[in-house]
Amino acid sequence: MAHLFDPITIRGLTLANRVFVSPMCEYSSTDGFANDWHLVHLGARAAGGAALTMTEATAVTAEGRISPADLGIWDDRHVDFLARIARFVRSQGSAAAIQLAHAGRKGSTSLPWDGPLEAVPPSAGGWQVAGPTAEPFSDGYPAPAALSASAIAAIVASFAAAAARALAAGFDVIEVHAAHGYLIHEFLSPLSNARADGYGGTFENRARVCLEIVEAVRDVWPEQRPLFVRISATDWTDGGWDIDQSIALARLLRDRGVDLIDCSSGGNVAGARIPLQAGYQVPFAERIRREAGVATGAVGLITSPRQADEIIAAGRADVVLLARELLRDPYWPMRAAAELGRVVPWPKQYLRAAPSGSPARQALNEVGTSR
Repeated sequence: MAHLFDPITIRGLTLANRVFVSPMCEYSSTDGFANDWHLVHLGARAAGGAALTMTEATAVTAEGRISPADLGIWDDRHVDFLARIARFVRSQGSAAAIQLAHAGRKGSTSLPWDGPLEAVPPSAGGWQVAGPTAEPFSDGYPAPAALSASAIAAIVASFAAAAARALAAGFDVIEVHAAHGYLIHEFLSPLSNARADGYGGTFENRARVCLEIVEAVRDVWPEQRPLFVRISATDWTDGGWDIDQSIALARLLRDRGVDLIDCSSGGNVAGARIPLQAGYQVPFAERIRREAGVATGAVGLITSPRQADEIIAAGRADVVLLARELLRDPYWPMRAAAELGRVVPWPKQYLRAAPSGSPARQALNEVGTSR
């Protein structure tokens, strides 16, 4: 029986525990470039004891951003600062991961703290968005252009090129973002994909873009490095994408070299009624793990150490990914380990603050750095 602070090995990567930093959009970039904010935001959580620290959704094309302030990896010039972040994360004993994304029809929108969401026109730094069809996500969102087959092929190639840049930047793990109503999810769901060609209609056709992207990334990404995919396991709407289709997709992804399914939900239907409660998405991770035979990550209102540990110990998921709880407390893994009677190494610069009698304080005494 595994527990939250037991190590886990995925391909050639051994992770010290099963607490991962979930992607969290920061809306703090200019022209896609990472900067000091991203270094400090991600670096703090790596120093806090998470075994894997993942960037926010990182756009594979300029037109694949959610907002003009999104992080990007569509240009070789983006690599240098991303490499600096990856180096620091790894120096803290955390694996460095990057989420590759394309926002599709939910792109070119205003920043969340600038008031009600609005489409950003090209005259204000926005762009023409695209999706499976010309149907917008909802009122306030820009009207997309329907992607041609050649445009789809170009986006697939952009994911592969982004994966090559992620490798050059030194990341250990790639996650493909196929959730939350962004481009890949738009193709998966029959509620957003009404195409009549080889990319629409049947489950096999709707899954085609996702599988082509994953295959293109896996071809570039070294065999020993893990590949994750984040999905929305359900649209929470009748007639939409659901858990049974998610299980079927997970099997196909497993067979194409995907190592872990990051199990979220929703985001593709405006106004969907989502039953928010503690651990409400964990059952999706449990079913996919059991029925698709692939490792899963659980997300969604996981806040307490014992709750997280019980998810792992019960075999409901292999790892947990935390977002808001790590915004509230970047050092949650240290606190959680202490509560569960386990050890997460503290940065040596912080050891003097470790509680008296704790393993961290003992380590301080052993290395003789107390002042």
